[in-house]
Amino acid sequence: MNRKKLQKLAESLCRTAKHFNKIEVECLIKLFHTLVVEPSDRHGIIGLDRNTFRNILHVTFGMTDDMIMDRDCFEVYDLNGDGYISREEMFHMLKNSLLKQPSEEDPDEGIKDLVEITLKKMDYDHDGKLSYTDFEKAVRDENLLLEAFGPCLPDIKSSMAFEMQAFRETGDM
Repeated sequence: MNRKKLQKLAESLCRTAKHFNKIEVECLIKLFHTLVVEPSDRHGIIGLDRNTFRNILHVTFGMTDDMIMDRDCFEVYDLNGDGYISREEMFHMLKNSLLKQPSEEDPDEGIKDLVEITLKKMDYDHDGKLSYTDFEKAVRDENLLLEAFGPCLPDIKSSMAFEMQAFRETGDM
């Protein structure tokens, strides 16, 4: 990939990638291109399959799925980026999880109860909010809690769309 295309793609991705600066995005793109060499026989697109990606992270960086998923999910749920998932953030994420009954006087009461139940289950230090440590321990104890506040991991369709967009923007990869 030529330098101009790399810069254009990096600038485009930096608009949506909050946790990486332009230099880091460029390095990730270069790393990606050194790893992706052949189209996948199963999907007919160029890319890494999940097992290959996990193997690279594990062998190269000593990372496991748990390390990646726990931190990424926590950061998705920490809406204001303060390092904690507060009652207000939980309420905001859970407000669409219950069906509203027409007979209920205050439909938000059910959501507040759900937040309290969640805190009882996940708030190990009992400070009324979830730190990363609380979240990690809860997820390790019960891995179904990884997406307790709603989906935070991209589905396969979204992942493929992202990859295809990157290929269209760079052209001759």
